[in-house]
Amino acid sequence: MKITKDMKIVEVLQVDRSLATILMSHGMGCLGCPSASMESIEQAANVHGIDVDKLLSDLNNHLEASK
Repeated sequence: MKITKDMKIVEVLQVDRSLATILMSHGMGCLGCPSASMESIEQAANVHGIDVDKLLSDLNNHLEASK
């Protein structure tokens, strides 16, 4: 599975809970807030001023390394 910018934050966490550490390291500390089930990775990155491409790269690299 690959993480994409249109996935909801909650969907990313359902793929692998350990991805929460990657999200938080990029400044997304509100993983449990209601927006996590409504906002896509891209939307949340824009709100938080995060480079979505770097975030996606880190998330997908983590998934690949944990196989």
